[in-house]
Amino acid sequence: MKNIFLGIGVLIFSISHGQYNGGNHTDILTNEFPSAKAEVMSVLDGIEQSIRDNDMDKLIAFHAYGPKFTEFKNGERRTGSLENEEFERGFLGSFTDVEKWELDDLKIAVYGNVANVTFHADFVPIIEEEKLHMTGQFTLLFVKTPEGWKIVHEHMSPLNQE
Repeated sequence: MKNIFLGIGVLIFSISHGQYNGGNHTDILTNEFPSAKAEVMSVLDGIEQSIRDNDMDKLIAFHAYGPKFTEFKNGERRTGSLENEEFERGFLGSFTDVEKWELDDLKIAVYGNVANVTFHADFVPIIEEEKLHMTGQFTLLFVKTPEGWKIVHEHMSPLNQE
């Protein structure tokens, strides 16, 4: 009887140990998830195109607005869905053209159904006749939903110019 309990204990330990140390499970910290990375890159391309096309409804559709959505911008207090949508429709919707759209030092880190995207933005949008040169550090946090990858958090801060 003692051997049965010992055997069951070893079996349970082996199964649980395998789950947390690789076993048959994907290691989300080292796996690059190349197909998911490509999907997220496609979303980033779609975001750029929606801004170039001034299609704010399409841009907004890349977000998972709701009570969990958050945004930090330029050292201000955290905001949510309503403020983000208002900003995107108002400011980004005022672009009449985009001369430059570069995501420098782009990193897409996928962790299963979550993707953390970081980059240094170098944008030159045009509003009527005025060119703006915008640079900054950006983080976009995506979650994989049944409708595809959606933004659940945005963080923008100034980038020190050297």
